[in-house]
Amino acid sequence: MVPVICVDGPSGSGKGTLAQRLASHLGFHLLDSGALYRIVGFAALDQGVAWDDEASVTQIARDLDVSFVTTDLGVRVIYCGRDVTESVRSVRGGEGASAVAAIPTVREALLARQRELAVAPGLIADGRDMGTVVFPDAPVKIFLEASAMARAQRRQSQLQLQGEDVRLPRLLEAIEARDTKDRTRSVSPLVPAEDAVIVDSTDLTADAVFERVLSHAVAKGIVHLVD
Repeated sequence: MVPVICVDGPSGSGKGTLAQRLASHLGFHLLDSGALYRIVGFAALDQGVAWDDEASVTQIARDLDVSFVTTDLGVRVIYCGRDVTESVRSVRGGEGASAVAAIPTVREALLARQRELAVAPGLIADGRDMGTVVFPDAPVKIFLEASAMARAQRRQSQLQLQGEDVRLPRLLEAIEARDTKDRTRSVSPLVPAEDAVIVDSTDLTADAVFERVLSHAVAKGIVHLVD
């Protein structure tokens, strides 16, 4: 059985950083499921399709032409041959992801694609329902959380590095709104899996989070599976 480590949690909790470090350290493949939903939202805008047009958005998800490329700048998102990383990582990109992720047929369309990525030597699955829906039998499930303010401050720093000036109150409002939407949606709501280890990163460094999760993976035998 291919080992899978699920890293779930709300936006800004540090899932992406943790998942990339685990994938690099263990030599595992990386699934950024949030990026898939962001790309669907971006593609809808790109094609002039409203996010609430369920039939059209679902078709976009089924036909999605996307790939992920690891570079010195991190993981880049390639859509139809174009690097759209900055667009899908923007505040607007997050709003689109939340909107299309609430459509059951979109989630169904992307489910098989995500499961196909669980190949040797292993997979780090970063998302919101990796441990509850996509990989319910994964041996290691992490639910990473942090306060809304801490997540807003982290997001502001990221956007500033990209040259995007967004005020903290607006980011905090957007994060709290998305939290509510993600946690209360009828399909695949954002909740920890029953057997997930919950890690609060509010007052932890990225290094501390990584070491804690890696130690748990070692205890569960994941590292031995790929040695």
